[in-house]
Amino acid sequence: MATVLVLDSGSDPTGPKALTSDQANLLAVTRFRNYQAGGRAVTIDVPGTAGGLTITGSIDYRGGRGYGAVRGTGRDTSSDGLIAWTATTVSVHPMANPPAKAPARPPESGWYSRPLQRYGSSMDSTLSIALKLGSDRPDNAELLPQNGAAWVGRDRLDGHRVDIMTGPSARATSGTAPSADPSDVRYWIGSDGTMYRVRVGVASASQPVVIDFDTHRYVPVRPVPGLTPARY
Repeated sequence: MATVLVLDSGSDPTGPKALTSDQANLLAVTRFRNYQAGGRAVTIDVPGTAGGLTITGSIDYRGGRGYGAVRGTGRDTSSDGLIAWTATTVSVHPMANPPAKAPARPPESGWYSRPLQRYGSSMDSTLSIALKLGSDRPDNAELLPQNGAAWVGRDRLDGHRVDIMTGPSARATSGTAPSADPSDVRYWIGSDGTMYRVRVGVASASQPVVIDFDTHRYVPVRPVPGLTPARY
């Protein structure tokens, strides 16, 4: 599924073009910037044929876990509540009227855990992708253009001037791009390598998933009872 790029009136869509060395360096450090920050506040929109889901929360890129409030949009409320996840496990805390933002301290009880599904679930694929947007080291800037990464254009996002780039092929790199087709992954990256948005096509989703950063104040992710972070 191809990702649809929507640019504002101030954008400069002239790509795709081969990455310059400076652009390759920005893309190479963007996941490392998330790890350096320790954690980032995120809003994750997961589309679906029966209505979408929005997660408002935080991801701890050093601890390998995410946590937030989840609400359905245009669908029933069966998925509403709190959600916490690692690379291997998803825990949910159902709530009839979840808060707009998850409480800083997760509830001590009422959690239901299950293994994170590697295939067939757009939600689980999105949660896995979101965690992979942090890395404890920069990627290889020289290999990124060879593996399919490209520059698409420029945009302004929440007051930040950003470059938009497609990611490298997941077949050629480990963890950098969450999709097998590099055109399905786009990064909105600031002049210092800060990641502000990622849009990615997920096979089981009807439209691209959108992950926005710094949409609210970051709240450190506290461990959820029984949920142990796992390394990739």
